[in-house]
Amino acid sequence: MSPRRPVRGATLVPGPVAEASPPMPAAPLNPAFLRLIDGLQEAVWLICARTHAVVAVNAASRHLLGMDARDLIGSSIESLASTPEDALFWMDAAIGRREPLHTDTMMRHADGRMLWVSRRISHVPQQEGHGLWLVAMRDQTQQRHHDEERETLLAELRATLESTADGILVTDLAGRIRSFNQRLASLWGIPEDLLNERNDEAVQAWMRRSVLDGQAYAVRLTAIQESPLLHTSDNIKLIDGRVLERVSLPQWSRGRPIGRVYSFRDLSEKLAARQRIEELSHNDMLTGLPNRRALLERVDYAQAMARRETSPFALLNVDLDRFKQINDTLGHSYGDRVIKEVALRLKESLREVDTVARLDGDEFALLIHQADARGAEHAARRVQEAMSRPFSFDTLSFTVTCSIGIALFPGDGASADDLLASAERAMHWVKESGRSAFRFHQPRKDVDLLSRMRLDHAMRRALQEQEFRLHFQPQIAVGSGALIGAEALIRWRDPHRGDVPPSEFIPVAEESGFIVAIGQWVLQQAVDQAAHWLRQGLRVPVAVNVSAVQFQQPQFVDTVAQALRAAQLPPELLELELTESVLLRDADEALHRMQALSELGLQLAIDDFGTGYSSLGYLKRFPIQRLKVDRSFVKGLPGDASDEGIVNAIVQMGRALNLKVIAEGVETEAQLNFLARCGCHEYQGFLCAPALDPRTFEHRFKPTEAIPAKTVAAVKAGTAVQAVGASPTVRLVRGA
Repeated sequence: MSPRRPVRGATLVPGPVAEASPPMPAAPLNPAFLRLIDGLQEAVWLICARTHAVVAVNAASRHLLGMDARDLIGSSIESLASTPEDALFWMDAAIGRREPLHTDTMMRHADGRMLWVSRRISHVPQQEGHGLWLVAMRDQTQQRHHDEERETLLAELRATLESTADGILVTDLAGRIRSFNQRLASLWGIPEDLLNERNDEAVQAWMRRSVLDGQAYAVRLTAIQESPLLHTSDNIKLIDGRVLERVSLPQWSRGRPIGRVYSFRDLSEKLAARQRIEELSHNDMLTGLPNRRALLERVDYAQAMARRETSPFALLNVDLDRFKQINDTLGHSYGDRVIKEVALRLKESLREVDTVARLDGDEFALLIHQADARGAEHAARRVQEAMSRPFSFDTLSFTVTCSIGIALFPGDGASADDLLASAERAMHWVKESGRSAFRFHQPRKDVDLLSRMRLDHAMRRALQEQEFRLHFQPQIAVGSGALIGAEALIRWRDPHRGDVPPSEFIPVAEESGFIVAIGQWVLQQAVDQAAHWLRQGLRVPVAVNVSAVQFQQPQFVDTVAQALRAAQLPPELLELELTESVLLRDADEALHRMQALSELGLQLAIDDFGTGYSSLGYLKRFPIQRLKVDRSFVKGLPGDASDEGIVNAIVQMGRALNLKVIAEGVETEAQLNFLARCGCHEYQGFLCAPALDPRTFEHRFKPTEAIPAKTVAAVKAGTAVQAVGASPTVRLVRGA
């Protein structure tokens, strides 16, 4: 049988125990020698040194490669040599060289698997002939696999060690360095050559010199090394300002400690971020001042100190006046500059021990330690003096005023929140009183607050239960005595309270915002009533009061238009009475809405004229048809020179601006005569009639057959007044 050639990369392919005689032996083989190699655990081949033919194989060869001896015996070793190393060796052997060879190589098993073997080739001389070559092979495949797995595992462990964000240092129980990663060298700034030298003392000395307190570091490290089972965690401050967290754990192997693993992590960024978060949670980003949270903490501390030392302190709420105009006119960048300048001025006006905090937007708070009412007043005056100086940015110069509310501990609150709320309420009272001043908190009784809460709840329930109703007060022409309109006035009879006057519940509604819902109900009811009268033949314009809050609602114009359309009421029969505060809050926005209302065709009037701060410029710009003189000026007529001068001025101004002027609260003939002499156009009040329910109003002013219009004297003595815009007359019985 011809021999099977081994695959490339194999050196020799052995067979089982020597069973056949070699075809070309150089000399007879000793049977004892054959039995000897057959008993060896290594795979052994015998090669004729002269012919280089395989002459014998042992049993271990068959187990190693899974091949039969008949496939190998008689084959030339040159034909089996498949590696350059084998070819070179047998070429040297052919020319008489007898040096042994000991190498590792790969061989292919009969099933195709590649095996690693450790191979030794040595020359065995014989008495006759050229002798034999003995090839001995040992299977190293499993060992190779184990070595490769171990190397892979070690490489992965090294890669993991280098991939961690922490610096790792491994020492034995004596403190000698066994392993480390590059992150450790980076954190500590250890030179690479120092680590490569494996000089433990030099590395430890470097680390000791890098910390802020080298002696304490060394003492702590010694204590850790003397306790093999100790778990530790501490922070180390370096000279360069960084902070490292050091965690130390014992290293275990086979149930016993063999060393220690140190991990180091840079906490500098984390600590800086934590400090920044802490600063942001307690400080205002724009000004750097303490914020509301920090202020409340300081007030709590001030309370504890005040109770212990029985000394009061003050809390001031400072709010800039009309700051929105600065943002809207100059932009938010200028607004921010103003806020920062205000913060600086507030700090300069107080002592070092006091606190300035920014609460929100343009609102600040001042904590004045050991201050009674006099001390708080001095602080408020210093703030006002600081704010009185002009603000100058670039080419702009302007003045910013502030309103200040003052709360005193312990009288105005037992907690920080209570004190802050008291100071804020006092500040709002200053705002309502004209701004640019300071005021101490004036406590309200709890029963008053509770009463307002109950009233607010009852008022909301009343709207749902339809307890509100409208009465209408006639408006009369002074010159002719004709009925020119009616003012719609809300009335409320509560099942438990009885009649609740508007002066009691309207302020509560304005404070809570419920005035919007009430105002919409009044508008709808008044428009429906005017439309009903029109269908009955009574053409009466109806006037409806509109609060500033209601007027500022974005959908207010659409609401009015919808009410007119739904009732099919001609718009000229609706008049809206606006207070002067509507004109003051945002003149441009007010003008835009009033123009939209005017385009609907309805009439506009300024109610309670003379009690606010309207200017002639506003009156000329706004599409107003009527000025309404407040009853407070009519009350002193005639006889009060001040009231006479004010009313006369309002009437003359109205006439100059081509506006109708109506006086409210007229109760006497003398008042009416004065109004007639100064040229007032219209009036309303108890002299004519109080506010009447719709049925009574219809009865009082029901149309009759045509009668000539009466004069003012006829009105004083008798009965008839004529409805504006209607041919029939209406009969009025004064005082009925």
